[in-house]
Amino acid sequence: MPTEVIMPALGESIAEGVIVKWLKREGDSVREDEPLVEVETDKAVVEIPSPASGIVAKLLAQEGQPVEVEQPIAVIAAEGEELPGEAEPEAPEQPPVEAVAEAEPPRRRVYSPLVQKLAAEHDVDLSRVQGTGIDERVRKRDVLAYVEQQRRRAAAPPPAPAPAPVVPTPGEELVEAEADEEVVPLTGMRRAIAEHMIRSKQTSAHVTTVALVDMTRIVQWRERNKADFERREGVRLAYMPFIMRATVDAIAEFPVLNSTMEEDTVIIKKYVNMGLAVAAPGGLMVPVIRRADRKSIPELARSLADVVAGARDGKLKLDQVQGGTFSITNPGVYGAILSTPIINQPQAAILGVEAIRKMPVVINDAIAIRSMMYLCLSYDHRIVDGATAVQFLQTVRHNLENFEFLR
Repeated sequence: MPTEVIMPALGESIAEGVIVKWLKREGDSVREDEPLVEVETDKAVVEIPSPASGIVAKLLAQEGQPVEVEQPIAVIAAEGEELPGEAEPEAPEQPPVEAVAEAEPPRRRVYSPLVQKLAAEHDVDLSRVQGTGIDERVRKRDVLAYVEQQRRRAAAPPPAPAPAPVVPTPGEELVEAEADEEVVPLTGMRRAIAEHMIRSKQTSAHVTTVALVDMTRIVQWRERNKADFERREGVRLAYMPFIMRATVDAIAEFPVLNSTMEEDTVIIKKYVNMGLAVAAPGGLMVPVIRRADRKSIPELARSLADVVAGARDGKLKLDQVQGGTFSITNPGVYGAILSTPIINQPQAAILGVEAIRKMPVVINDAIAIRSMMYLCLSYDHRIVDGATAVQFLQTVRHNLENFEFLR
């Protein structure tokens, strides 16, 4: 039997993916687990492997086309296998022109369950929404764009009266300035990121709390040991493995930070799949380190190097973009000292890591110069109470300031 290739679920909050590039064409042979197609989401460009060995019999989606999760995108057949319905049908008798005209009433529009759900949530009449999909199919982004358009229209002030024409004084020339502007269409990953950010702010009750961490011990230890670590482990030792380890240890004490909300229930995850925001050429991606709670500092360092390279090269694997339970973003690498990160839906929280800076601090009534860093925790106040969020953040701080280096 032929094998259908299905658009996989590329994350808990992702309803569709865009076909970026077919790596095989119709008639090409393909092996099981060999990369078949590159798919783009709001988080990454991912290679989808073939589920079977054989011949690419049909490509059911074009490059640049969005496809909803669980929809077929290709068919793999065994060598010489005939596909169902491949027999050439007899040409039907052509009806008279009048009959054709009578048989072409307006086609009923069909909407996906996701589109219908969004329309119900936002009280949208789908007949008023212009679709941008194949055959003008209404997609999720069309509904969200329509909702935003209506919101802006309702909030817009009434138009101001037209200004009086400017009349130059005698002998003065009226010169009209020409604006230097560039119009950049919001397409592909940039559009998907924009939709994801808007949806997050509309969904979660965002609150951000901040802690100041003394990183001096870790900075000094890393300076003494980074060269030896790189020779031994084969990867550079950054600060992020320490921060991840301190975070997963704090999650063990406050597991509600590692949860999602579905309707009227909170689902607490007993494992930590850590997402890390990475600035890639096409936009922000959030690859996932699976079971980060089970990894040592060297293991986290190797996993980080792997997912960051994959994100920047556009070569992430499917399991590196799925199932994140908590995320960290690192604006400090660009020098930021304070931020309010947006939660990566459907997670409950995200931790912003800021730049490490030497600052004067008071220790035992004396001023000392220490390597200090702000941590900024944004959390969903529907799920996490403020007191719990502060205790969690202070536990991360304590873990970093009292880090045990023998693990």
